[in-house]
Amino acid sequence: MQKHAAGRRGRLDVARLLRLQGAVTLILTGIGALASGSGSALSALLGGLAGLIPSLYFAWRIGSVRGGKRARRFVSTLYRAEAGKFGLTVALLAMVFVAAPPSNPIFFFVAYVAVLFTHWLAPWFKREKAGS
Repeated sequence: MQKHAAGRRGRLDVARLLRLQGAVTLILTGIGALASGSGSALSALLGGLAGLIPSLYFAWRIGSVRGGKRARRFVSTLYRAEAGKFGLTVALLAMVFVAAPPSNPIFFFVAYVAVLFTHWLAPWFKREKAGS
């Protein structure tokens, strides 16, 4: 029997969530290609990547620090990772709209929002500890 409630809760498998975001990006890219051609597919791909790349950065930054006795360091890293994710998102969105404006903004924003909404599915991606 575990002592802490936090120990009984399942942990979110970040790799699964990132794979789901990548799959959503690819599925919407395929839908864009089938529905309206390569321009819409590229728009969906760019939108999905604009949501996925900052998530990858955040996971990389957070994955390097563990909680426990270093809680202050973890919180500091969490805030820095979130600020970096926000800055990267703004930079990617600006870069897409300046360098390669999407030919179909609807597919771009649908893919971007769909990738962001995968976080809402996070409770279904908790992993259970062996022997539970």
